[in-house]
Amino acid sequence: MKNVKGLRWWIIALIGTATVINYIDRTSLAVMWPDISKELNLSKDDYASIVSAFMIAYAIGQALSGRFFDWIGTRIGFLSSILVWSAACAMHGLARSILSFSLFRAILGVSEAGNWPGATKANAEWFPNNERALAQGIFGAGASLGAVISAPLIAFLYLLLGWKATFVVIGLLGFIWIIPWMIIYKTTPDKHPWITEEERNYILKGPSLTAPETNERTMTWKEALSHKQSWSVIVSRFFLDPIWWLFVNWLPIYLVEQFGFNVKQIGMFAWVPYLGAAVGSLAGGWYSGYKIKQGWTVDKARKRTILYGGLITFPAFIFAAFASTPVVAVIVMAAVLCGFQIMINNIQTLPSDFYSGKSVGTVAGIGGMSAVFGVLVFSTWLIPVLSKLSYIPVFLMGAALVPLGIFAIYYFGGTIQRIDTKQYQ
Repeated sequence: MKNVKGLRWWIIALIGTATVINYIDRTSLAVMWPDISKELNLSKDDYASIVSAFMIAYAIGQALSGRFFDWIGTRIGFLSSILVWSAACAMHGLARSILSFSLFRAILGVSEAGNWPGATKANAEWFPNNERALAQGIFGAGASLGAVISAPLIAFLYLLLGWKATFVVIGLLGFIWIIPWMIIYKTTPDKHPWITEEERNYILKGPSLTAPETNERTMTWKEALSHKQSWSVIVSRFFLDPIWWLFVNWLPIYLVEQFGFNVKQIGMFAWVPYLGAAVGSLAGGWYSGYKIKQGWTVDKARKRTILYGGLITFPAFIFAAFASTPVVAVIVMAAVLCGFQIMINNIQTLPSDFYSGKSVGTVAGIGGMSAVFGVLVFSTWLIPVLSKLSYIPVFLMGAALVPLGIFAIYYFGGTIQRIDTKQYQ
């Protein structure tokens, strides 16, 4: 099999599929928690502790996996990550206490973290500058699609099989994904035997990861942190990523506490906000790429798109704080996540906008680690406290994070353009 047209789109479709599986696995506990907690006599505080174990491991995994992918390559990096996280998901069926859930959740977190630096690295390898935000949007839409699918799918499997077998069944999905990945993702586009010469030239003509300085080495963390531009990724993700995790970790709990939902009702409603997220993923990626093709600079296209996303997210959060019915709540939450994905998919392209060569995964991993610290503060530890009386302060806190994240891009990012990394040869 040779000369596959549009091979880069097959690659990003596979990564998007991995992201779907990633989110089915990680949201499964939240969807089934109301009944798991009753069966095992676990509390809301126990749930927060289990989420903390996942997020701390996820932070460590973000930092380590970025360098791991830069060192071992995208193909084997993804293989390793999905093998471990799929096994960890299946092992949730064996959990019987807060300790065992926290252990399996930590293994899931450290391994699932590799999906994002790996996806950013693959994006830089396979796509020229003007297509990267769209490619980022495609696998970002995978996260949204995974969240859309997960609530009804998990509710269905739970009602059919119970929670223990449900964890095992969804854990098997990752093992199936490995087969096409190892067949299709043989190497980078400059060496891939199936790529057409036309597509190879199209990819390599732009400022792509596959055309680095010949002796370029991976930046150390200290070197990456010495650049102000890296901090635009680090600080913006610290403030903005908690918005996404607020919904991933707490939406089913919110629906139970605010509207008295059971697992079946969660499956009927909890997918709606993520449909808005999927629209935002694709729209944000398409819009910035379209404007670059029209002649806008990368700097203007990225910043303007991020600003537009913020202008959607901020007021939608305010409306969500005072939603009086579940239908209104999930619709305005869809607007929140739509705007969020418009912002974050362009922010996640910044490592490949600023850096070339073997340092993209490293910077993306540091940004991901910073994001998890933000999630721990704003979306894990504060929410149980703020929500004791009402969820209104939870949503108002989310609104306050939006301008802080956007400010970080404008203040630290300077002009978004390629940084000279010749000193790292």
